[in-house]
Amino acid sequence: QVQLVESGGGLVQAGGSLRLSCQAPGSIFHIYDMGWYRQAPGKQRELVVMLTSSGYTNYADSVKGRFTISRDNAKNTVNLQMNSLKPEDTAVYYCNAHTLIRNYWGQGTQVTVSS
Repeated sequence: QVQLVESGGGLVQAGGSLRLSCQAPGSIFHIYDMGWYRQAPGKQRELVVMLTSSGYTNYADSVKGRFTISRDNAKNTVNLQMNSLKPEDTAVYYCNAHTLIRNYWGQGTQVTVSS
């Protein structure tokens, strides 16, 4: 069983910043594509950003220029720096790690942006 451990959610005012982290086992960190999805109440889960094992990034249009994903190889951690947060960014954020045949999710962390 692969466990993805998330941290860093919370409550912030609009315009503020938060940093999410997702730690993965060393056995998958360097070979899996990793990223973040989010799900707001009453909405489907959507991609926020994906970072492939080769370094390619794919950001949702709604977060481009505000969110930045990065890898910390020493800590087997993927970080999501979220700046200029908006109320519409409010959601549960889920870490994801996958290959073509494997797909793993974190437990989710709540991000709430007040107006």
